[in-house]
Amino acid sequence: MKIYTRTGDAGQTSLIGGRRVSKADLRIDTYGTVDELNSWIGLLRDQPVNANRRPLLKEIQDRLFTVGAELATDPEKPPRQAIPAIIEADITRLEDNMDAMDTELPELRKFVLPGGHASVSFAHLARTVCRRAERLAIALNNESPVDPLVVTYLNRLSDYLFVLSRKMAQELVVEEVAWEPRV
Repeated sequence: MKIYTRTGDAGQTSLIGGRRVSKADLRIDTYGTVDELNSWIGLLRDQPVNANRRPLLKEIQDRLFTVGAELATDPEKPPRQAIPAIIEADITRLEDNMDAMDTELPELRKFVLPGGHASVSFAHLARTVCRRAERLAIALNNESPVDPLVVTYLNRLSDYLFVLSRKMAQELVVEEVAWEPRV
């Protein structure tokens, strides 16, 4: 099977269910951003500092494929076969991992500037892409229903990525730079 089909050359693509839409459609932008986020998570998974977190990061990538499939499905035409869904346990898993990392981190008293180490910066980039995916999913929900657990998962994942960035900085022994607003 060839990877190219030429069916998208005129700026259209198919949703799961068959309906053709513009590649500039909000639904396409939303799941495209989730795909971008998945790539950033892959880069995080590849960082040596995250060796012990690789299974969880892979699981997050799997869940992002689930989110992408949900968002790529035509809400007016159900798919022929069942698509996996995000469940409460996926959100709880992120919360449990955040809580475990948080017990080992110093109390956060100020905003933290992204950076300090390339690996930490990757986590912050993933976090900001996750926030964008969440905003797009909310905007899409204003047009067409989106599973509320998808929005919750993206919200919690961005929190997880922030805590992960702090934990990575701690493990890499790099300073967290606090934002000092100009007065």
